[in-house]
Amino acid sequence: MAQFSKPHLAALAVWLLITIVSVAAARHSSPQARWTYWFSAVTAAGILVAWAGEYVADVITGVYTVQYTLPLQLTDLTSMASAFALLTRRQLAVELAYFLALTGALQATITPDLYQNFPSVYYFTYFMYHIGALVAAVFLVWGLGIRLRRWAALRGLIAVLAWAAIAGIADVITGGNYMYLAWKPEHGSLLSVMGPWPWYIAAGVGVAVVMMALVNAITRGLWRLVEGPGGAAVDAAAVSSDPAVPAGSDAAPAGSDAAPAGSDAAAAKSDAVRR
Repeated sequence: MAQFSKPHLAALAVWLLITIVSVAAARHSSPQARWTYWFSAVTAAGILVAWAGEYVADVITGVYTVQYTLPLQLTDLTSMASAFALLTRRQLAVELAYFLALTGALQATITPDLYQNFPSVYYFTYFMYHIGALVAAVFLVWGLGIRLRRWAALRGLIAVLAWAAIAGIADVITGGNYMYLAWKPEHGSLLSVMGPWPWYIAAGVGVAVVMMALVNAITRGLWRLVEGPGGAAVDAAAVSSDPAVPAGSDAAPAGSDAAPAGSDAAAAKSDAVRR
């Protein structure tokens, strides 16, 4: 598919529309509102159906091979993390999904490496799980107000490097090109301007560090601008996956930059409700 063709622009328009509407609606209601759980569940289902559906389509069309279609791309990690974050709202999952989406999935959406075009099933699966991850990241952090903990970007980078190590081993065993560690994608991307193999891999790690640092800095700067010093943002404990169930054990600890819990339930609920 040609980049910025009509089908590509249509996908970008859908992404922006869903993101703007969902975040605006969430900011004008409580993070515990019932509709936010339904929206999270539907978005997670869309990501997982598209993600798994693409592998099913590969099997049906006879193109599935261990050399190219094992779930070892960065997209696979992003899809799993995003769906898990939506369904559980656990702090670590939200942080991982946020940085993976706003670095890897964002690039994949703006500069897609996609051979098929609309109305191919691959057009829909590709954009469903990439756009779903982006919507999830912005909805959870900017809609529900789940604040990232200190060193969240570093944890995201470590996860990417660990996943790349697994993909690299698979490349050696299968002769594949998971995470583009063996050769560059044919369609234009950031890797196209990073020199030959293996130098573009080292350059790619450097770009990942810079991108995650930029996302982290921009996010925190916008928080101060939009929310103010105290902010209305909350940690994942305040918006657990079930309104009736206490938060999970991996919520932001005391002393982190997550908003502290109130002295009673009424205060906590008041703090969480968007202005």
